[in-house]
Amino acid sequence: MQTVHIIGGGLAGSEAAWQAAKAGARVVLYEMRPLRATEAHQTDGLAELVCSNSLRSDDAENNAVGLLHEEMRRAGSLILAAADAHRLPAGGALAVDRHGFSAAVTRALEGHPAIEIRREEISALPGAEWENVVVATGPLTAPALAQSIHELTNEEALSFFDAMAPIVHRDSIDMSVAWMQSRYDKGDGADYINCPLDEAQYRAFVAALVAGEKTEFREWEKSTPYFEGCLPVEVMAARGLDTLRFGPMKPVGLRDPRTGARAFAVVQLRQDNALGTLWNMVGFQTKLKHGEQTRIFRMIPGLENASFARLGGLHRNSFINSPRLLDTQLRLKTRPWLRFAGQITGVEGYVESAAIGLLAGRFAAGLGEAPPPTTALGALLAHISGGAKAETFQPMNVNFGLFPDLPYTDKHHGRDRKQAMSRRALADLEAWLAGRKHAAE
Repeated sequence: MQTVHIIGGGLAGSEAAWQAAKAGARVVLYEMRPLRATEAHQTDGLAELVCSNSLRSDDAENNAVGLLHEEMRRAGSLILAAADAHRLPAGGALAVDRHGFSAAVTRALEGHPAIEIRREEISALPGAEWENVVVATGPLTAPALAQSIHELTNEEALSFFDAMAPIVHRDSIDMSVAWMQSRYDKGDGADYINCPLDEAQYRAFVAALVAGEKTEFREWEKSTPYFEGCLPVEVMAARGLDTLRFGPMKPVGLRDPRTGARAFAVVQLRQDNALGTLWNMVGFQTKLKHGEQTRIFRMIPGLENASFARLGGLHRNSFINSPRLLDTQLRLKTRPWLRFAGQITGVEGYVESAAIGLLAGRFAAGLGEAPPPTTALGALLAHISGGAKAETFQPMNVNFGLFPDLPYTDKHHGRDRKQAMSRRALADLEAWLAGRKHAAE
């Protein structure tokens, strides 16, 4: 029985370990917490969610990330199984109780007879004597290992900042001002708490965000760009007065049931734990100093007396230039015994990170055929292993723009096009899982 060494116990490393063990390999999973902490993690649990508790849309027919959910379920994903078991109300999204989710993943991996978990730090890339390694250290790779990767690949590290949103205690929200409703009444129709702002309140709030005191960057951090899909709220505010109300604070699809009126702008909060006692401010990742966060966010109607279970924070994410460095098996081209998985490969998002872990685990255990690019798994893999331009490579969420187009004879538009691409993806996925040629051939 071959041994697969997996460095990192986040979503990608946990999924890779599960997949490799399921495929018959012996797995040694290395996680440095709690011996060494990171700037963002708060526990020693495997697959800890350090930012939002949402895995985004669960709509497999019309949304690429929802399709990726479904593909991973069909491929026996541990991450999706744990997410489904600890699901919270979130409209059409898949949100989870973060503590229950992490605990479930940890229990599953600890209980698998072919998986050994070692709580130790790997400070340098292993040599060929380890034979089969998956590096899944994520966006918070420890400095010593990051330096080892840099020296081996001879590539400048690519980095961006990712910010965490505040979490509010439910009983501190004024529900005489706020109300429960999902945008366009999706899901159960009342999965989010909505805090309305009129025009004057919105203008004052935006001005406060722009003027608020921010976290000072260290000198080496100042040139690091943000990821456009996860901008701090104050950075969005600085781009123009209307940026937020056409973004995370958009009021469309929402009306106060008590008056029937639509607000000028709305702040939404999403349930963050199974008990419903903690609620996450949607889209409010921030680098404001903690005192400023408390002052400014209490300007929001309904949050005047908000009690914060966690204030927002900022951490640096790092990723490699995968299109230049990795092959279609996620192997380092110059060191084929080393594979990379997760956000360090330049995919963005919990689900995408776990998806690349799923593939890396299968590949490391000898299930070597890549999924067809018509699937969400295959499209994401194709993008980071050569589909993207190495010269301009940036983190990417899964989206239908990564998929091969439909045949000319099967042209669709809008929602019909997405549904047709999803049907093709799932048919091709089933063929791939069964070891057959995919349906498009």
